[in-house]
Amino acid sequence: MRILVADDEMMSRKLLLKTLERAGYEVTAVENGRLAAEQLCLPDGPRLALLDWVMPELDGPGVCREVRKTKHQSYVYMVLLTSKESKEDVVAGLESGADDYLIKPFDPEELKARLRTGLRILNLEDRLIEAREEMRFQATHDGLTSLWNRGVIMDLLGRELARSRREHVSTAILMCDLDHFKSVNDTYGHVTGDDVLKETAKRLLASVRSYDFVGRYGGEEFLVVLNNCKPAFAFARAEEICKAISQKPMPSSSGPIPITMSLGLLLSQEWGFRPVEELLHEADVALYAAKAAGRNCVKLASPTTPSLAPEPQEQEHIRMRR
Repeated sequence: MRILVADDEMMSRKLLLKTLERAGYEVTAVENGRLAAEQLCLPDGPRLALLDWVMPELDGPGVCREVRKTKHQSYVYMVLLTSKESKEDVVAGLESGADDYLIKPFDPEELKARLRTGLRILNLEDRLIEAREEMRFQATHDGLTSLWNRGVIMDLLGRELARSRREHVSTAILMCDLDHFKSVNDTYGHVTGDDVLKETAKRLLASVRSYDFVGRYGGEEFLVVLNNCKPAFAFARAEEICKAISQKPMPSSSGPIPITMSLGLLLSQEWGFRPVEELLHEADVALYAAKAAGRNCVKLASPTTPSLAPEPQEQEHIRMRR
């Protein structure tokens, strides 16, 4: 663990340096408070600090206040070192943002024990942050494929459509569905089906740019959002995604599984100010057209083309055969 020592007295710095290095710490030593604050406010700065109260440029409590004002950084555990003993001084030091207070001259074993307390607190914070991030991931991502879940991909699509309208660019919406996926589950079992879904997610992500969005819309259906996608290139990009799925069998626990994907493509620029739900419906109509055309292909949703969508009962039957 890295630790910063700030003390303007050379002999005190050397003594602390020797004590802490023997205890296994990686020590950074500075001679004034301003340098200490700069080091501790770095994104990768030390997270433990021993600060002398009286220092040039910025005293120990001043360093604490500077560090506590800095946002978006990991917590820094700071111990003030001083000969001040009054209760008023202790309160002032702790209220400045210090976590602990050690009176000079101090016992080396007491110093190490207090630092171990700081380490426990930092480790607890790390575990809490890790748990929070895991909960955030679970709330926003699909549990099987780790893609954006339906709620998030819908929200991202809505935001991207609003941005594209402001900037007068086009967003490509791809409704994607694996062909005959039900037969994979029926023939090989759901574990193999899950393997195919996870591999599909990997291939979809590998087929788009880092700032495009890919989400699991439901079952074997995926939603891909190509941001700022020029209409002239959108169809070719959709075909590349289609090819990425079909070009080689999917690895699975049951061996390689050949599978294809049908895609419905919609270009937002051609549809004006329509609600997200309506655009998704039209993309789904184009997907149905791709299924009807023999699958493993891309069909473009066109505002001038009459809807090919079947009646609700027939559409459900089609989905069961996908």
